[in-house]
Amino acid sequence: MGDKSLQKRKYILERARSVFYKNGYRAVTMKDIVDACDISRGGLYLYFSSTKELFEAVLEEERAGLDAVLSVLDTSGSTPGEILLLFLEEQKKAILKKKESLIAATYEYMFENRASGRSGVVKKQFDQLAAALERLIARGVEQEWMVCEDAAEAARSILYTLEGLRVSTQTTGLTAEAVDREIEYIMGTLGMVVK
Repeated sequence: MGDKSLQKRKYILERARSVFYKNGYRAVTMKDIVDACDISRGGLYLYFSSTKELFEAVLEEERAGLDAVLSVLDTSGSTPGEILLLFLEEQKKAILKKKESLIAATYEYMFENRASGRSGVVKKQFDQLAAALERLIARGVEQEWMVCEDAAEAARSILYTLEGLRVSTQTTGLTAEAVDREIEYIMGTLGMVVK
């Protein structure tokens, strides 16, 4: 893809993200995306063949952003504890940002695609992030910054906690202080104190 095509694809993904945020996953049609992007139907189909494909691309963009954050943190020369805390602080910002959250659309997507086993994009993202956190925790234990008997289980538990916080923020509302308490608890289970 040329630069112009990449820019057009990125534009479509940005606009589609807003449409999915406002309408959820199930209610969105390709016409909704065409209208939001102010492009022709054929122009949209050059890039995406369905709302499912489009939504998966939006999820991939979000995962790529998270991967970039972890990569930058991982190469920053910071300790594993500092990297984990910075990661959790980034997650806190995303959790508390009610605007533009795709949590409802993502759950609709997952429920719609679970019967056929097609919700692999979300699982793949979870598994990749869990593996990255597991490596970080294992390195923290190895360097004696953290205490943990099972880095893989700790990584999954952290992600489950973060997912629960995302849902709670959207459904019942959470304060920054409540999220801070959870971050402190996560760090405490790894033998670290948050100041």
